[in-house]
Amino acid sequence: MKDLVLRRAAPALTAFAAIRLLGLAVLAVWCAAAGSSPHTLLSARWDSLWYARIAVEGYGYEVVLPNGGVHSNLAFFPLLPWLERLVAAPTGLSYGSAGLVVSAVAGFAAAWGIFAVASHLYGRRAGVLAVALWAALPVAVVQSMAYSESLFTALAAWALYGALRGRWLTAGLLAAGAGLTRPVGAAVVAAVWVAAASAVRRGERSWRMAAGVLLAPLGAAAYVLWVGARTGTGLLGYLDVQAGWGNGFDGGLAFARFIGARLASPAFPAGVGLVAGVLLVLWLYGLCVRQRQPAALLVYCGIVVALALCASGYFGSKPRLLLPAFPLLLPVAAALAEWRTGRAGAVPGALALVSAVYGAFWLNGSGPP
Repeated sequence: MKDLVLRRAAPALTAFAAIRLLGLAVLAVWCAAAGSSPHTLLSARWDSLWYARIAVEGYGYEVVLPNGGVHSNLAFFPLLPWLERLVAAPTGLSYGSAGLVVSAVAGFAAAWGIFAVASHLYGRRAGVLAVALWAALPVAVVQSMAYSESLFTALAAWALYGALRGRWLTAGLLAAGAGLTRPVGAAVVAAVWVAAASAVRRGERSWRMAAGVLLAPLGAAAYVLWVGARTGTGLLGYLDVQAGWGNGFDGGLAFARFIGARLASPAFPAGVGLVAGVLLVLWLYGLCVRQRQPAALLVYCGIVVALALCASGYFGSKPRLLLPAFPLLLPVAAALAEWRTGRAGAVPGALALVSAVYGAFWLNGSGPP
């Protein structure tokens, strides 16, 4: 229970707040120089617009592309728009601004959940450093956007913590919530099931475990079945919706071709950077395995990484799709926890500066993050 005490998590939450405020400050300065609006970039562009439209109008909106493709808002899971509507109604905020409020609260909840998991496994110092590293990732500015990554990570982290501590009803309910937030909610469901199977092998059985296992997939299943019924395409209806966006799972072939095209063009440095990034992710996952992380974390993280790297569309979005894969940071955090405080803190501090500058540059670019 000590991992849940707010006072114990305070250093981690303080580090998270400081790093995110630094990122927002740099973004504000960059936008002032570029003549852009930080509020617009954070709450009213790209996916944020789709979520806000769902909050306003519900489902049914779609865009037909010149090539005949269809972008339907059914691709976006409903929990974030529901929460935007819940916040906007009593406050009078726009739905985009309500999304920023949801994301801010969810960001702190995610940081606390990451701290709870990391400190439970590796101690308080590792927990604080894991949160600082997560807040200082190159694309961490997404944590401050009206996107669903912070909300999903919060639900996933606390579901994993519940599964690790044998709080099966909590884990199941949070997994169901994650399944209403993003398609990768399946990773949380699988993690809860694996944790329960491991507990059964140890001789643990209870009605709470059975209930948690049954609750976990209900969120994702309910939305996917509803989409199938609405579109009249049955169980595969959601996959058809994603195909309209050019998304699918091809084992990474399209991404490999994308990287190869850059390696064979004047954008060679970008191709090298992508190869290095993929190798880094795979190396970190290997460290997680060698560190003998609990099976639930390995399954969760493995599915998040596989879906991010092996999806066939929107290659520029892959870095943010990896944001929920926080267990990748635990080996680094555990290693830094062995260093003196000043040296250990300098690593996320330096990364935070790089992240702040890159985030401002990234959001002021032409493509969606």
